[in-house]
Amino acid sequence: MAAPNRGRRPAGAQGKPGRALVLILIAMIALTGGMFWAGQLTPRLGIDLAGGTTITLEAKNEPGKPNAINETNMNTAVAIIERRVNGLGVSESEVQTQGDRNIIVNIPKGTNSQQAREQVGTTAQLYFRPVLTVAAGTPTSPQPTPSASASGKPKDKAKDKQTANPGSSGTPTATPTTQGRAVSDALKAPTPTPSGSASGNPSTTPKPNPSASAGADKLQKQFLALDCTNKTSRVAAGENVKPSDPAVACGKNSAGQWEKYVLGPAEVNGKDVDDAKATIDQRTGQWIVQMDFTSGGSKKFEKITGRLSQQQPPMNQFAIVLDGEVVSAPSVRTTLSSNAEISGSFTQQSAQDLGNILSYGALPLSFQEQSVTTVTAALGGEQLKAGLIAGAIGLALVIIYLVAYYRGLAVIAILSLIVSAILTYTIMALLGPGIGFALNLPAVCGAIVAIGITADSFIVYFERIRDEIREGRTLRPAVERAWPRARRTILVSDFVSFLAAAVLFIVTVGKVQGFAFTLGLTTVLDVVVVFLFTKPVMTLLARRKFFADGHPWSGLDPKRLGAKPPLRRSRRVSSAPTDPKEA
Repeated sequence: MAAPNRGRRPAGAQGKPGRALVLILIAMIALTGGMFWAGQLTPRLGIDLAGGTTITLEAKNEPGKPNAINETNMNTAVAIIERRVNGLGVSESEVQTQGDRNIIVNIPKGTNSQQAREQVGTTAQLYFRPVLTVAAGTPTSPQPTPSASASGKPKDKAKDKQTANPGSSGTPTATPTTQGRAVSDALKAPTPTPSGSASGNPSTTPKPNPSASAGADKLQKQFLALDCTNKTSRVAAGENVKPSDPAVACGKNSAGQWEKYVLGPAEVNGKDVDDAKATIDQRTGQWIVQMDFTSGGSKKFEKITGRLSQQQPPMNQFAIVLDGEVVSAPSVRTTLSSNAEISGSFTQQSAQDLGNILSYGALPLSFQEQSVTTVTAALGGEQLKAGLIAGAIGLALVIIYLVAYYRGLAVIAILSLIVSAILTYTIMALLGPGIGFALNLPAVCGAIVAIGITADSFIVYFERIRDEIREGRTLRPAVERAWPRARRTILVSDFVSFLAAAVLFIVTVGKVQGFAFTLGLTTVLDVVVVFLFTKPVMTLLARRKFFADGHPWSGLDPKRLGAKPPLRRSRRVSSAPTDPKEA
C-alpha cells in the first residue's frame, strides 16, 4: 500500500483562518497605535488640497558665461533648491524644470513655507572681498578739490580740511572728497614694469595703468551715486559684476543702518566653505553663522587675512558678500585660516536660513522670480470635498453592484473594503512624518481607482467558488478548491497593476507621481487583504448554515447558479441473489 502524501495539502483541505485574521488585526492595531503615537491622525495634504504657493523661476544669462544655461546646471539648481526647502522641514515641496530655462517650485502652506519662498531663488553666490572704503549708504555729490594759490596754500582752508567722522559701526566714514580719493588711490595702482636706467642696469619703475584709471573713475561715480536705501539701486549695483573685478555693494551695520562699500576683487568664494551653521556668540549673546573652510579655502583665507591684518581701517576689513550684498564686514586683527564667523543683525531664523543656504551650496545660475501663484486653503478644501464626493459615489456604485449580483457575499466584500480603507488611511497618515508623503488630488484619484481593483479581486474569487458549485460540489470544499485558481489570477492581475504604477512613478514627475504611488500602495494592500482577510472570512462563513445550505439571499443558491446534480459513484448491480432465502 502506498504511503500517504503528507507534504502537500489536498485541494479541498481547509486551513486555519483564525491565524490570518489575528495577524491582520494585530497589524491594524499597530498602525492605528503608531498613528496616535506620532500625533498624525490625518494624512498630510498637498498644495492643491491644503493650499500653498507655486513659484516660477527663470534662469538669467550671466556675463562671461554664454552657455551657462544648460541641462546639467538646471538639474543641479533643482537639487539644491529642493535640499534647501526640505532642510526647513517643509512637506511635499516639489521642484522641477519646465522647458529649458524655467524651474517650478511648489511649496505647501505650512509653518516654514514663507522662509522657503525667500530661499528658493537666492543664488547664494558667496565671496570674500577686501574692503577699500566705506561710507554712509545715501548718495553723495562729488565736491571740487580746492585749488592752490600762487603761494601754494589753499584758498579755502575750511573746505580743504578733511575730517573722518566715526560711522555707526565704528568704521571711519569719509567725506565725498575723501571717498573719491580713496577709490582712486585703491584702484589707480601703478603696475611695475622693467625699464633701463642710464647705467644700463634694469630697474623697476612704476608705470601708470590706463585701464585701471578708467575703471576707477567709473567705479567712483557709481559709488558716489549709489543709494543703499533704494532696493532697485542696491540690486543694480550687484548685477553683472565679475568676481575678478572690483565692485560696489551695500550692507547694514550693527545699528541696522545702510552703508556702501568699495570692494576689491574676490579672493575666496562659497565653494571654499565646507560647512556653515547658526550658533550664539558666547561673548555677545548674538546669533552668528560659523563657517568651516575646505583645505584649499583655508589656505586662501589665511593669505587674505594675513595681508589685511597689516592694514589700517577700513582696509583691514573683508566683506562677506552674498548675492551682491554685504552681510558682514569684520575687521581682521590676526591671521585666520580654518574658520570664520559672520556676524550682524541676525535673528535666530535669519542666521539659520543663511547657514542653510551656505551649507547646501550656491546655485550654478542666477534666477529671476517670474510669477507667484497662491492656492488658498478654501479652494483646496473645495477640491478635497469634490474628490471625496467622487470617491463616495464610486464606492456606492460598487456596493450596489455587489449587493444586487452577489447578495450575501457582498457582506464579505464590504468588510474587505473597510479593512483595506483602514490600512490605506493609517499607512498614508504615517508616511507623512515618515517620508514626507502628502496626499494630493491625483493621489485621491489613485485611491478611487483602487476601489475597483480591490473589488475585482473579490469578484474573481467569488466566481471561482460559483464555478465549483455549478460542478455539483458543496460550499465548504468549493471554497477551498476555488482558492488556488483564484489566487493565481489575483496575483497576476495585481502584479500587472503594480508594474504599471511603478513605471508611471519612475517616468513621471510632480503630482502624477502621487497617483502612481497611491495606486501601487493600494495594489499591494489588495493582496494583503485578500490573503489575510477575504479568504479566511469566506472559510468561516462557509460553515454557517445560511451560506452552506445555499439560501437564496446568500448568493450561492445552487438552483440559481444552474448546478449539476451531485456527483455520486454508480453501484454495480450483482446478479447473485442477496436474500439468503432466495439462494
